[in-house]
Amino acid sequence: MKIREKIFRGGLMATMLFLLGAGSAHGQVDFTQDTLECHIVGFNFGIKAPSAAFSHVRDMNGNLTKEGTMASLYKAPYLEYGINWLYKFKSNWVLNLDGNLWMGSDNLKLRQERMSNVYSRDSIVISGGGYDAGVSCFNRGISLQVGGGKIFPLDMKKNPNSGILARLYGGYMLQQSIFYCNEAEAHQVMGDYALLYDHQRSGWLLTEGVGYWFMSNNLNLLNLYVELSVQQCWSHSTRDYMIDNLLDMHGKDNNRYFDMLYMLKVCWMFPLRGKQAHDLYFY
Repeated sequence: MKIREKIFRGGLMATMLFLLGAGSAHGQVDFTQDTLECHIVGFNFGIKAPSAAFSHVRDMNGNLTKEGTMASLYKAPYLEYGINWLYKFKSNWVLNLDGNLWMGSDNLKLRQERMSNVYSRDSIVISGGGYDAGVSCFNRGISLQVGGGKIFPLDMKKNPNSGILARLYGGYMLQQSIFYCNEAEAHQVMGDYALLYDHQRSGWLLTEGVGYWFMSNNLNLLNLYVELSVQQCWSHSTRDYMIDNLLDMHGKDNNRYFDMLYMLKVCWMFPLRGKQAHDLYFY
């Protein structure tokens, strides 16, 4: 019995060694990167500009005009910053929640004509000390949007997690003019008085975007997407009383505003979950 056991064990060992040798000679022939499913936090930066051609204002009588749109109020472009939460599915569908802040740089157009009762004959806003307060005025806006999109890979074998990105998302926005005194206080544009001139508006925002989404195979820091998008905004004034002498507006602003904006942005992404995975093929 002992001799038979030795012969059996020897034959089993030889068979295993043969199979291992054959496997090493004819084994793995292809590695294919797998798609990932993970949470992602992103930080984005971009520039945006309103369209003068497609934006318009509709008054209570249904009449259309171009005066009072974001394009007629503020010089462009604006800078936008934001933070994103995204969820990427293995199917390359993406859900997103975007929060953004945008602003211009001392860019209110024709401010002296709009606020002629605040500016002196010397075209300055006089401070409490009797000299130029150095008032700057810029637009600021915030938005919160939710939606989704799809990644269309260009090379499924090498990197199925990267490709053309198409998204549709929408939400709510609030924008207004901000006054800042560089030299001294000017009570004409501070506190409640500033609310008379700030053109604060709120409304719904819809965004369509297309771009390129890149995720590295080993999930290092080089994960980003670049997106070119078009935004449509339907808004109304939130103030009970508005003054804009250029628009001959003194009272409640009942107009309805439609603004179209173009935007180019880059988002730097940080995957919070997910690992590199491969499919192994043998023949």
